[in-house]
Amino acid sequence: MSGGEVAGILVAVFWAILVSFLAVALVRLAQTLKATTKLVADVTEQAVPLLGDASRAVRSAQTQLDRVDSIASDVQEVTSNANALSTTVASTFGGPLVKVAAFGYGVRRALGRKAADGPAPAEDRPGRTVIVGRTVPASRRARRAQRADRKKD
Repeated sequence: MSGGEVAGILVAVFWAILVSFLAVALVRLAQTLKATTKLVADVTEQAVPLLGDASRAVRSAQTQLDRVDSIASDVQEVTSNANALSTTVASTFGGPLVKVAAFGYGVRRALGRKAADGPAPAEDRPGRTVIVGRTVPASRRARRAQRADRKKD
């Protein structure tokens, strides 16, 4: 065998090995592509129903938000009505109620002064005098009696 023939055989052997490696690589690449295709198909099968569920959930949330918005506007209307009602009641009854309270205070005060001028009843508790809703200790009663005596003179 000559050197050219040996070189040709070596090139043919290396070429066969290279083709074998490329064939193995292509087979593995084909398997990877098949697995990827199957994975994408499975994801697509699962994603479509999930997207449908998500779409329904978003629609339901939007419906609930619309309801909450209408409830909030109703509450705002009720609040403004209650505010208007309280303003009306305060303006309608506020003045007369203040006048009635002032009149009652004046009547109590007048009755209290009238009762202070007269003698204290004997059946009251010892050491205290009751003057129309007020209890006066004995020391103050004595001072009041002295003042009353001075006014008479």
